Amino acid sequence: MSSPQAPVAHADAPTAPPSEPTGRRGRRLSGDSHARNVTRGFVLKLALMALVNALGVYVVLAAWAEDSYGILWAMVALLFAANYVYFSRRAIAMKYILPGLAFLLVFQIFVVGYTAWVAFTNYGDGHNSTKQDAIEALLVQNERRVEGSDAYPLTVVQQGDALGFAVLDGDVVRAGTAEEPLAPVDDAVVEGSQILEVPGFEVLGRDAVLAQQAEVTALRVPVSDDPEDGSIRTQDARNGFAYTSVLEYDEAADTMVDTTDGTVYRSTSDGTFRSDDGRTLNVGWRVVVGAENFVTAFSDARYALPFVKILAWTIAFAALSVVTTFLLGLFLAMVFNDPRVRGRKIYRSLLILPYAIPGFLSALLWSGLLNRRFGFINDVLLGGAEIGWLTDPWLAKLSLLGVNLWLGFPYMFLIATGALQAIPGDLLEAAKIDGAGRFRTWRSVVLPLLLVATGPLLIASFAFNFNNFTLVYMLTQGGPRFADASVPLGHTDILISMVYSVSGVDGSAPKNYGLASALSIVIFLIVGTISAIAFRQTRKLEEI
Repeated sequence: MSSPQAPVAHADAPTAPPSEPTGRRGRRLSGDSHARNVTRGFVLKLALMALVNALGVYVVLAAWAEDSYGILWAMVALLFAANYVYFSRRAIAMKYILPGLAFLLVFQIFVVGYTAWVAFTNYGDGHNSTKQDAIEALLVQNERRVEGSDAYPLTVVQQGDALGFAVLDGDVVRAGTAEEPLAPVDDAVVEGSQILEVPGFEVLGRDAVLAQQAEVTALRVPVSDDPEDGSIRTQDARNGFAYTSVLEYDEAADTMVDTTDGTVYRSTSDGTFRSDDGRTLNVGWRVVVGAENFVTAFSDARYALPFVKILAWTIAFAALSVVTTFLLGLFLAMVFNDPRVRGRKIYRSLLILPYAIPGFLSALLWSGLLNRRFGFINDVLLGGAEIGWLTDPWLAKLSLLGVNLWLGFPYMFLIATGALQAIPGDLLEAAKIDGAGRFRTWRSVVLPLLLVATGPLLIASFAFNFNNFTLVYMLTQGGPRFADASVPLGHTDILISMVYSVSGVDGSAPKNYGLASALSIVIFLIVGTISAIAFRQTRKLEEI
């Protein structure tokens, strides 16, 4: 008996591909997707790091050009750290910390450190740069025309944005700018005594010269790299004359000699050239002066007396601003936290509007409203009265507090509303069961919990108002001025606006960055001390 035969497959029948386990295929597809994601992530990281490195290299080159080697090496260190962290598998945690550390270093630690360094120097007008720069500036600024010198045919030229001169010295054309001394120029086109073309420079026409007449007459083009060789100047943009300095610098003796009268100016430790009779040259250099700026701030009558007044007002302004805005914000928060009040959402939205407008715009608006003669408050609401809201010392302070109340209460309203809504209802119910009345519940339960939640924000608000420069500058500019002060300071100035005025950035006084930095350090110490004490009190509330 024959056994049954297995069916024979037809030659033309399609053959099914060998099956693959589902699990294996699933793993393979997942692996391909993961590989694609890794590749895309790596390419994106590579592009971002290329951008970071390009920016870093630009900063390094700029610092190198300015001889700022501290910034140069700090940026090199940051670039090395960034590339190591983001291309190494051993520093995974640092990938999330490094950006914050970098910004902390650049915008906080460096700024504070640089300010502290400037506070111990004489950096300011007349002391802006190095000693070598000061010597060169003195030689250039104290020039006079060389007697009997010939006039050079001259043409005003321009190279990029820099003005310059092209002069005809015999048969040779020499051209240069304030930064680049005169140098021979080949292939220049000359017709008679007029220079028509100067390769590498643009020859300016009469109209262009007249449009920049002040710059042309003030321009000095050095004759050579040696400042003692003098420079070329012109008054009519046609003829140039040689000017040399009346001062001569003796490098061995480190003195500057006035050749007109023989006066000797000696280099001093405070960064100036001073003669035996006490006269000083108008350009000095930056040196370390120790604690001199701090001594000046507290002992010089020009700064010490206004400093005490301004310090007292600054503390009062910051404290009163926090108290008034918090009390008003808390009152409104308690009112609109009551479910019996209808339309609470609409009222809350309206109360936030002052906070939504930029502070400096609101300050400018209030400055117009409080104008003594044309302000809406005096002219319309008070029937043409001329009340000096911003010109009387006490009214100006009240106006400053009032405008700050308008700007600040919405913020306090928001945080007080959030803090009230976060208080558990069980605590209030328990206090009610224990027989506590509304006032007792508010004083013993609500207020402590509210202060615990808002305490750090109140401290931050105090620090902000302690340095609220924008409001003071936009509303009163620190005025009205002190009648007995020799520096431009006023009754509504706070310490930070005093620093601004003392620094001379606004042009109201000679620049004195060293003294301004010293005052900034004092502000930092005051705010830090008050904040530390306040945080300690906040911890006591948490214990309660």
